[in-house]
Amino acid sequence: MFAFVLAVAAIYAGVEVPAPPPPRNVVETHWGVAVDDPYRYLEETSNPEIQKLMRAQADAAQGILDKIPERDKLLARIKEIEADSPAQIGAIRRDAKGRLFYLRREAKDNQFKLYRRDKLDGPDVLLVDPEVLAKSTGKPHAIDEFAPSFDGRFVAYSISAAGSEIGTLHALDTETLKEVTPAIDRIRGGSPSWLEDGSGFFYSRLAKDYETRPRAERFLDELTYLRRLADPASDLTIFGAGAYPEVTIERSAGAVVARVPGQPLLSAFVYHGVDPNRSLYVADLDAALKGAPKWRKVFDQSDLVETAGTGGGYLYLKTARGAPRFKVTRLAFPALDRSKEETIVAPGQYVVTDLSGAREGLYVTRREGAVKRLYRLAHGGKPELQPIALPVEGTVALASVDPRLEGAILTLGGWTRAPGKYALGPRESKAVEIQLAPPGKFDAPAGIIAREVRVKSHDGVEVPLSIISRSDIKLDGRNPTMLYGYGAYGNVEEPQWTPRNLAWLERGGVLAVAHVRGGGIYGDEWRRAGWKATKPNTWKDGIAAGEWLVANGYTSRGRLAIYGGSAGGIFVGRAITERPDLFASAVIGVGNTDSVRSETRANGAGNIPEYGTVKREDEFKALLAMSPYANIKPQSAYPAVMFEHGVNDTRVDVWMTLKTGSRLAAATTSGKPVLMRLEYDGGHGVGATREQTQRRVADRWAFFLWQAGMAEFQPRGREAP
Repeated sequence: MFAFVLAVAAIYAGVEVPAPPPPRNVVETHWGVAVDDPYRYLEETSNPEIQKLMRAQADAAQGILDKIPERDKLLARIKEIEADSPAQIGAIRRDAKGRLFYLRREAKDNQFKLYRRDKLDGPDVLLVDPEVLAKSTGKPHAIDEFAPSFDGRFVAYSISAAGSEIGTLHALDTETLKEVTPAIDRIRGGSPSWLEDGSGFFYSRLAKDYETRPRAERFLDELTYLRRLADPASDLTIFGAGAYPEVTIERSAGAVVARVPGQPLLSAFVYHGVDPNRSLYVADLDAALKGAPKWRKVFDQSDLVETAGTGGGYLYLKTARGAPRFKVTRLAFPALDRSKEETIVAPGQYVVTDLSGAREGLYVTRREGAVKRLYRLAHGGKPELQPIALPVEGTVALASVDPRLEGAILTLGGWTRAPGKYALGPRESKAVEIQLAPPGKFDAPAGIIAREVRVKSHDGVEVPLSIISRSDIKLDGRNPTMLYGYGAYGNVEEPQWTPRNLAWLERGGVLAVAHVRGGGIYGDEWRRAGWKATKPNTWKDGIAAGEWLVANGYTSRGRLAIYGGSAGGIFVGRAITERPDLFASAVIGVGNTDSVRSETRANGAGNIPEYGTVKREDEFKALLAMSPYANIKPQSAYPAVMFEHGVNDTRVDVWMTLKTGSRLAAATTSGKPVLMRLEYDGGHGVGATREQTQRRVADRWAFFLWQAGMAEFQPRGREAP
């Protein structure tokens, strides 16, 4: 039963943190199990009293963080490092002439801007600058997605404000920079995709009444339309749940609709919420352009296809069907006869990570041990894997590969080297770096090393752990160490050096990345080993990693911090509720921490494939077990915890933080702080400005170093932890 202990305000660094609000317990019974929910009322974030509570908590958290000595010096060092990193490059696309369209944020910029470059070594043309909107509206804006037409004449892009990720879709002429069609609202990304001749584009859009719907239905019934530039008032409905009787997908599903290059077909690649297994429908292109597509399903979720590509008259599939670490198969157009499906990359010990077709062949990446490698296969015949030598060993991503074009644009990087863009010719065996930005002073700093180890978890399974540190640290247990993990959706924390991390490492800090189950470092089998009923492996792997770091002298319990965000909130939240003695501090960013109520949030329905639903007994029990909120025990000595959340988050509602933070603060007996760092011009983190990110990171690291007892980070009048 729920136990209530009178909570009082606490003072840290001379700043009073308001006492957690009084509980108003709601009891719900699922499958015979009574579940207490003492802070259900905090879900009503539009209530003025709750808004007042949020402001008080946010002000107190920032007030404390501002008083941590050396926090400002840490922030200044982060800014100094990034000022010596000339630019950061984001997404990149090509047109028929080989011109590049890409996002870049220079050291002087606060946000990514959209550019065009006509030659690999040519000058840049600025197309879209979100900072113009930021200055005129007073709110930060960010480009969410963009797509150039194949001839490069037009570019479609979506933009949103204050981290909301819901905004408008625009299309402009890349020469005149004038908009060529009225802006389209209700856009959540939009997935724009142009017709071959540039006369129009497909895009997805939220339902007309999405803002007034019940919270859990807000993002249902997204449809895909065709916008003709010549007739913007007559958009055609092309695809979506309920749009056509032959399309049997759930209301939470969305799709990327695009023409199949070289074929008289239109494709709809369906995303079933966060389920990595997709579906594919195709329709006759001419019929679709008339607004009367007849869709045919090629495969669905049961086929375990995560990625698809086209080229050379084939549809290529990355599938886990009979291949827990994936294989590559192909189907011939136009029939796409599943009975004639061929396997061209057989399953084995290595993990197939991605594929994409170019004019000359298929590109495939594969994880082989701690690194990823690139291969090319010719279209037709019996293709063989042709290895491509890479100038950087670590990770490789297919940044821009198009079946209509030759060659590929790659992203290469590693744990100690910042990512860069490289061009690979269609018959070349070596990639050449593209200088989209000058090299940075801290792109590959000396004296930084990465170690790869394996840690035995609670059940004997060995879990990979990547450790990044200075080469001269001593394994004497005195290093402040930040353990990061995620463990969901099959995502992988790929090797990538972020220059600002140097500011942490310079302080003697260690960064450890645990590749826990629920992620995908070992393919689909690894994902399913930390999913729904097997989810406890996710946080138990994290606990094992923390114990290993202590046992091997990297750190001690008094200096071990744990961090994760979004789905990683389960990784952190359950690690500290199961083993509060192991960690000195924790930060949960935009965390999904109330798992039992997860499906009631705006983005909840799409996440049921990952977490489960209370409507099934086995999945309810899994949700209850994985919920940090539900597993907080009264009168327990929890580590110091800081919650980070953007108030405008449309993926994980901010009430998750309000409820979990309040319950934790009321329960803990350790005397350590529980803070809620809330950003009112932020969301889930996508589109955050440079300044927002710098301040957030400095606050997080200062919090960790304060709680690790580092003398220079101790507020006056407070003993070191």
